[in-house]
Amino acid sequence: MPSRILDKIDSPADLRKLSASELDQLAFELRTELVAATSIHGGHLASSLGAVEIILALHRVLDCPKDKIVYDVGHQAYAHKFLTGRKGMDATLRTKGGISGFPKIDESEYDAHDAGHASDALSTALGYALARDMDDSNATIAVVVGDASFAGGLSFEALNQIGNSQTRLIIILNDNGMSISHSVGAFSSYLGKVRLSHKYLTLRDSVEEAFSSGGRIGQSLMQFGNAAKDSVKQFIIPESSFFESFGVTYIGPVDGHDRATLEGMLRRAKRADGPVLIHAVTTKGKGYKPAEEHPDLFHGVGPFNVSDGKPLASGDVPTWTSTFANELIKCAADDDRIVAITAAMADGTGLKEFSQRFPERFIDVGIAEEHAVTLASGLALAGKLPVVAIYSTFLQRAYDQMMINVALQNQHVVFCLDRAGLVGEDGPTHHGAFDLSYLRTIPNMTILAPSDDEELRTALRTALSLSGPVAIRYPRGAARLAPASSELPAKEWDYARARLVREGNAANLLAVGSMVSVALDAAELLHDRGIEVAVFDMRWVKPLDIETLRWIAWGAPLFTLEENSISGGFGSAVLEALTDEGLPAPLHRFALPDSFIEQGRIDELLAENGLDAPSIANRIAEAIGQ
Repeated sequence: MPSRILDKIDSPADLRKLSASELDQLAFELRTELVAATSIHGGHLASSLGAVEIILALHRVLDCPKDKIVYDVGHQAYAHKFLTGRKGMDATLRTKGGISGFPKIDESEYDAHDAGHASDALSTALGYALARDMDDSNATIAVVVGDASFAGGLSFEALNQIGNSQTRLIIILNDNGMSISHSVGAFSSYLGKVRLSHKYLTLRDSVEEAFSSGGRIGQSLMQFGNAAKDSVKQFIIPESSFFESFGVTYIGPVDGHDRATLEGMLRRAKRADGPVLIHAVTTKGKGYKPAEEHPDLFHGVGPFNVSDGKPLASGDVPTWTSTFANELIKCAADDDRIVAITAAMADGTGLKEFSQRFPERFIDVGIAEEHAVTLASGLALAGKLPVVAIYSTFLQRAYDQMMINVALQNQHVVFCLDRAGLVGEDGPTHHGAFDLSYLRTIPNMTILAPSDDEELRTALRTALSLSGPVAIRYPRGAARLAPASSELPAKEWDYARARLVREGNAANLLAVGSMVSVALDAAELLHDRGIEVAVFDMRWVKPLDIETLRWIAWGAPLFTLEENSISGGFGSAVLEALTDEGLPAPLHRFALPDSFIEQGRIDELLAENGLDAPSIANRIAEAIGQ
């Protein structure tokens, strides 16, 4: 006999057999399991804790997988996974070959799309709804969108089409006032007004109670219908007309942890002829005190101690992110033209302290990368020196703006790409595996790839001293520390010049960024086998150090090493240069494959894709016949 309610749940259909008290117990058990699973493997805890009742209500009212639930980003969907047959999350969450931290269509028939990036859910859900209409189906399509994701431009583009189409669609606005950090912008302020309007909340509760009573007052109110309710809402709080101006029926705000009320609203929304938005106010981190008190720290968290929420990892090694952030503060103290811009990632990109030191020169645009880049171009045109700090994978969304608004006008904007290369357990939506490829296609773009903490500091100063668009890419996690040296570090790099970091004559290893340390480790393994290879820290991906290529191309074979897709990256740039220069050197490329890399520990993924030191050493030895 199962001792827990959760043990009885094999599919969402089992939820409809439970009493109210059993559902409350299930919500508690789900939160306990979420905390336990993420304490072992890390993950997106606070968002998932806040969405438990929303997910329970959806699965009680909808008939999935015939009906569809589309999650924006998907980091709030852990309870959804537990309820749809994936109870092994505590053992395999975000591990190689295990359960993904995001919805995936090839993982479960209950997952409607591969999530991971923000603001795409409304468009996806509308596609499902229009296809249903074409097929003359009666399926219900629901979409769960956070308040921060709703502020992204793609969400508003979809909302415009949803209102125009007037198709049946249920939108759950999960409003916790947070993205990763606290939400910013006018839309966030609008939601705050709705959320905190005591007059409206009091009136709403009394109206709903009267409707549900079935008595004379309830019958009278029913006669007024939707028009009367709309007029009351607009009289008390005009802001509530925002969604309805798009042609979307607005319901709320409602307590997002009141499952019974949510169920009632969902059942009414199912009967509606057009799109309905339910505004659910939730607490990020609900049910786990450390996450409620510090929701930003528990948005994406590593392994931690359940009793107090403290991380298990220890040590004072600086991260790549903190190294960049500290150096930017020093640069900004000397140059008041510097303006730091981020897209809802002040903590993730390390800019929180910058925002406190220079609040007038810090801009958080929310989840709106396209706007961030275009805004930077305007600042540059006005004589400022904008530094745009965004994760590599998220900057992909602003490719057109980098091309047209920045590069076409050759404006001096510095792009700092955090989480370049493999990021580990977050998987394919978050790996920064393509930035060298897409950045190389942009005219006027300069690309720098530092290999250790001191190189990152000097790369930033170099980027700030150049003209035109400049990108710096650096990985996630603890920074590789520069070797101890009595020499003072250079303030800037020599333009388009690599540096020789190890001598050898059997082969030349041309490495960029994180792969410099791997190349040195491989060179040491080859040394133990009597093979001496040279290692170059190439530093510059665009423009390349052509002089060094000319110098070494007539000798030993060349090997390029990069933590980027093999298509169009650094190795491709070297191959193009050798061809253009008519240089005869044979070239072998080490890079990520032309495919999406699944989740797993970074060391596991590097080894699987032949980018660890032993694999590289073996392949080099084979290539040179030793």
